[in-house]
Amino acid sequence: MPDPGLKVGERAPEFSLPNAFGQQVSLTDMLSAGPVILTFYRGAWCPYCNLQLRGLQQTLPYIERQGARLVAVTPQKPDKSREQVEKDGYPFEILSDLDDGVMKAYRLYFEVPADLSEVYKKRLSLDLAEYNGAGRYVLPVPATFVIDREGVIRAAYAKVDYRMRMEPAAIVAALKSMSAD
Repeated sequence: MPDPGLKVGERAPEFSLPNAFGQQVSLTDMLSAGPVILTFYRGAWCPYCNLQLRGLQQTLPYIERQGARLVAVTPQKPDKSREQVEKDGYPFEILSDLDDGVMKAYRLYFEVPADLSEVYKKRLSLDLAEYNGAGRYVLPVPATFVIDREGVIRAAYAKVDYRMRMEPAAIVAALKSMSAD
């Protein structure tokens, strides 16, 4: 994936996914209330993802002051997301992309090769299927999109290097630039 993710100026694909408690949440409904910060992460097991989510949680008051909502998308099952929400106290939605459709629509879908999956199992004691469901050895390229009320991507960051993430300050700056328009 040399150039993953949708780009600034593209329309964000609509979706409806279950949250950590099994309720359907749609992008259209979220956008009706204001801009959306959409972040894709690998799962509760990922230390880099957890650092990012904690940073976003600390930035949430600034995001909300700009009238925006934060939502995270992961391939993990809703029960794993619920455990994560309850453990870490996340006040934002965590949605489960159970058929990989949203990851594919946003050009972030990555199928984990069998040999890498075995490395995860042996060295990290991590079986992705325990988190994602039977036979689902998939991950998103970590990415964040700032989407305006019209559904247009105004800022985008997607890197194959899972250690690289959009900085919270860049998200806030993108939101502020939208309100200045």
